[in-house]
Amino acid sequence: MKYKITVLAILAAAGCERADGKGSEPHKSDNAITTPAPADNTKNNERDRNTATLTPGDQGENDSDRTITQRIRQSVVKDDAISFSGKNVKIITINGVVTLRGPVDTAKEKEEIATIAQRVDGVKRIDNQIEIAAK
Repeated sequence: MKYKITVLAILAAAGCERADGKGSEPHKSDNAITTPAPADNTKNNERDRNTATLTPGDQGENDSDRTITQRIRQSVVKDDAISFSGKNVKIITINGVVTLRGPVDTAKEKEEIATIAQRVDGVKRIDNQIEIAAK
């Protein structure tokens, strides 16, 4: 049995002929899996290199700013209505001003995250830079 499995694995890896004699390439009528285009983050990377654009490395170091960011993150993660993308937005607090950045699935989600942030004690202002991801 072990020998048969090994032979089958070797034949499969070598791209042996299909039983119908048409080779190992799928036909157009087959449900061939297409490879998506590679992700291109060039624009985001260029934007983030700009020193005027806040990144998590700019997070305020005082206890108040860290606590605000922590509370917002905890509330966002607990909210089951927010997508995985939304749970991963950047939250940066400097002197009570919260910057939100990153992609989300819907405009409703963008507003919900901003609302969550505004409810946290100590937040002076929200700079909502969240983007709605193109589909």
